[in-house]
Amino acid sequence: MKKLFKQLINSIPRPILIRLSYVVRPILVWFLKGNRYYDPIDGQGYYKMLPYGYGKQRDNVLAPATFSLERHRLMWLYLINETNFQTAKLKVLHIAPEQAFYKMFRRMRNLEYITSDLESPLADVKADICDLPFGDDTFDVIFCNHVLEHIPDDHQAMRELFRVMKPSGWGIFQVPISYQLPETYEDPTITSKEERKEKFGQYDHVRVYGLDYYQRLENAGFVVDKVDYTKQIKAEEVIRYCLEKGEILPVVRKPFT
Repeated sequence: MKKLFKQLINSIPRPILIRLSYVVRPILVWFLKGNRYYDPIDGQGYYKMLPYGYGKQRDNVLAPATFSLERHRLMWLYLINETNFQTAKLKVLHIAPEQAFYKMFRRMRNLEYITSDLESPLADVKADICDLPFGDDTFDVIFCNHVLEHIPDDHQAMRELFRVMKPSGWGIFQVPISYQLPETYEDPTITSKEERKEKFGQYDHVRVYGLDYYQRLENAGFVVDKVDYTKQIKAEEVIRYCLEKGEILPVVRKPFT
């Protein structure tokens, strides 16, 4: 069953998968409801969560209702506990919006919430992250999670995100990082899906970020806070929320110049 689920997830194009998820989601929620695990994004409890992973699958990580992963739930806990995201009047740009947050953010009346992507059916604005159709200093908050590893010119993408963020604005830019690599590994000559999967971990990735990821963001102008928010969460809650211990949130800020 797990192998079949993995093959299904990996074989269906993501825009179609997003649309199909709206059909199967109520069935999964009903079938898996319980009180052993908990998704803090919508407050739903489950006796187990779904497995997930493009390569090696992880058990109990995908919440059936929001389709959140560990990193989504950790980000949500950080937002509601450590920021004014729920109360302040904020103009928000969400690049490649995740289903885990889309409906929740859309319902928050304090937000002017704008989504952008080239392909996602959830995008308000179809745009290239390297050439965003927004003015300078437009957004208070920007989310760009697990996007930059897909972008050939990530330096330009970072500069564009910096350009459209307001001075004193902030954001969260998550990427998969190999903490064993001091420097990012990339090779533009690698173009086949098979070799990209072998070298970069996923067929549509163009690099594996190393510890210099934060320096790349700083080179674009950002101040970077490396937040390990799991240190502030009780051990039993880490298990209950199905979080990954030690997950780093790259929280970026644009200083006044």
